[in-house]
Amino acid sequence: MVLRDGDILLRPIKLRDQRDWREVNRRNRDWLRPWEATIPPPVPGAPAARRPTYRQMVRHLRTEANAGRMLPFVIEYRGRLVGQLTVAGITWGSMCSGHVGYWVDREVAGRGVMPTAVALAVDHCFHAVGLHRMEVCIRPENVPSRRVVEKLGFREEGLRPRYLHIDGAWRDHLVFALTAEEAADGLLRRWHRARPGAHHPEEGAHHPEEGAEAGK
Repeated sequence: MVLRDGDILLRPIKLRDQRDWREVNRRNRDWLRPWEATIPPPVPGAPAARRPTYRQMVRHLRTEANAGRMLPFVIEYRGRLVGQLTVAGITWGSMCSGHVGYWVDREVAGRGVMPTAVALAVDHCFHAVGLHRMEVCIRPENVPSRRVVEKLGFREEGLRPRYLHIDGAWRDHLVFALTAEEAADGLLRRWHRARPGAHHPEEGAHHPEEGAEAGK
């Protein structure tokens, strides 16, 4: 599945993206580190977990996608890989929900890339996939990422204490959510109507449990 709006495109992540993916991550390492998921220390006697390689990450994402539990995308801006967005934790049955994680190259922050990418993904999940609820969990300190979901009309639902292991410690996260009824007219359409003309370098990164954080 390929999703596009103007210069911004979401497409499935591929093994051949490795060089570009690594280059963007390398340049943004210091900027992304405060928001990046990390592996907690093992309990005594348990083997230490290791971060996956890029190839292992892609294979895992593909397996989860084929099982209907995940939608892993890379983000392109004007034909160049600039980030990653993953809809993870997809649950069916009586819940029909998922959560979104993302990161973007600092060089394109402030150009509307991340709000557009999130809007594209959420509209696809609501209107094509058939999910009912989308959730984003963000560290309270991550003001740039909070602005992304606030621009798109996500509701703040509360705090999850010590929710995820981020940057070496268990961190609190704020929960933002949106249901299909609340975005019946389309999130992308809403974003286009509300989008400001000013340039604000404010899209950063936010990572749920199984978002784009290999490597993240």
